[in-house]
Amino acid sequence: MTTDTSKSTGTQAAGGESPRPGARPRPARRWVTTGTAGLALLPLALLGAAFWIGRLVRPGGDDWCFLPVVRDEGAAGMIGKFFLHDNGRIANALLVIAYGAFGVPGHQWFALVSGVLMLGILWALIASALKKAGLTAPRGLALLVAATTAALFFLATPNPYKTFYWPASSVSHTVAPVLACAAVIPLLRARTRWGRAFALGAAYLVGIFIGTLSEETAVVAFVALAAVLLLSRWALPGAGRTRTRVWCVVAFAGVAVGTAILYLSPGARHRRERFGADSSSMFGPEALATALRAFGHILGTIFTTWQYLGAVAVGVLLGLLVRGGERGADGPEGSLRRRPFLLVLVGFLAFLVSGYLCIVVAYPAFGASVVTASRIWGDFLLLYVLFLVGVGALLGRALRARRWGIRAGTAVAAGTVCVAACVGLAVPLLQLEQRMDVRAQRWDRQDRWLREQVAHGAQVLPYTPVSVSSMGEPFGDHGKRLWPGQCVAQYYHLKKITYSTQLP
Repeated sequence: MTTDTSKSTGTQAAGGESPRPGARPRPARRWVTTGTAGLALLPLALLGAAFWIGRLVRPGGDDWCFLPVVRDEGAAGMIGKFFLHDNGRIANALLVIAYGAFGVPGHQWFALVSGVLMLGILWALIASALKKAGLTAPRGLALLVAATTAALFFLATPNPYKTFYWPASSVSHTVAPVLACAAVIPLLRARTRWGRAFALGAAYLVGIFIGTLSEETAVVAFVALAAVLLLSRWALPGAGRTRTRVWCVVAFAGVAVGTAILYLSPGARHRRERFGADSSSMFGPEALATALRAFGHILGTIFTTWQYLGAVAVGVLLGLLVRGGERGADGPEGSLRRRPFLLVLVGFLAFLVSGYLCIVVAYPAFGASVVTASRIWGDFLLLYVLFLVGVGALLGRALRARRWGIRAGTAVAAGTVCVAACVGLAVPLLQLEQRMDVRAQRWDRQDRWLREQVAHGAQVLPYTPVSVSSMGEPFGDHGKRLWPGQCVAQYYHLKKITYSTQLP
């Protein structure tokens, strides 16, 4: 976004605003830009550290079973495994191929590549939304909001390893909702007839992809699209309202097509039979009540995670520092400011409904462990973080009518909360790095030994579980749980592995 470089201290502010009583001269905007850019360095540094720590990731859990298939059978084998046997998620198979084709290095680079991609999408989304609303922000503000949002989304969950670092989980529940957001960017950027046509095509194709990638993200997309359709009646004027509604319908159709492909696949049918997840069992009164209780426990965890206050704080900064929109009473920004309670209510209900439905869908497979399986919360947590940013932005816009001293004090307080949230995420991240480093060293040591023994003709070898952050490993639960032992044996070209309590 661009910065207002006007040197005028007289009659007009950026975006056509008239100066309010007590407003400070425009050169103060330079300090705002400097402060915003400086504050953005903190979440960016946190994300950079998180990306660097990704080099310590080693295969575990489902990845043990994916790697031999990608290596021995290629893309066709991986797609067949998902579509015909596992769960029907074709798009999920494609993403597994994207990192699995590189073996262990693919896991080590996954955090960096996926993290930069998701950060870029969120940055483009926020910058495009500001531009669409006719708002101008200091340089670095959109990046600050995007980086804080990404850091909270990746790292504020109870188990960030499974949420962000474990590729098999991240592609389904962390990458998926951000990819869904990417479909909104062409709509916000469209200015011509061809641009609007491209936005519709992108919405449909991304919808199909999401529908075949993650059932939970598809559920969130359905609810979010319905919420946008509802708000468009009040928030968007004239042709903008019609175009947005058409886009929502097309996106809804794309997600529906993708979901139908997944649901009707042999793999999805096999998965439902394995977990007994037919429609009557998933949506029966007892199942719905059980899922509701589980969701209540999850909300208790989410609402008591104080780092999410950083999303509200960065939203307050956004609302305080953007310029423009004051005279656009008929535009989306002006319309929503006249009905802030409606926006907050619909957004919060969209989060609650989508989150609950995600738990309903996931409960047959996870059972009571859905309460602690925070990796599957990501599908609706991104909506929660963006909602908090929006609430903060509305608060910031409301405070713009106050005196300069109040605005400045609020900005300092919001910036302090952002700093505290980043520090609050950094401490457990550094502790996680230490555990990941220990696991990586032990994993590499055992990997070298197994390969050496296989090269000498061994067919059966001992294996010691090497886990981190409750990752699935062969002989878990003190040797009682074999899975994924056979996959590990296949990965090393062994007939069998046996349980060992001591590393070679």
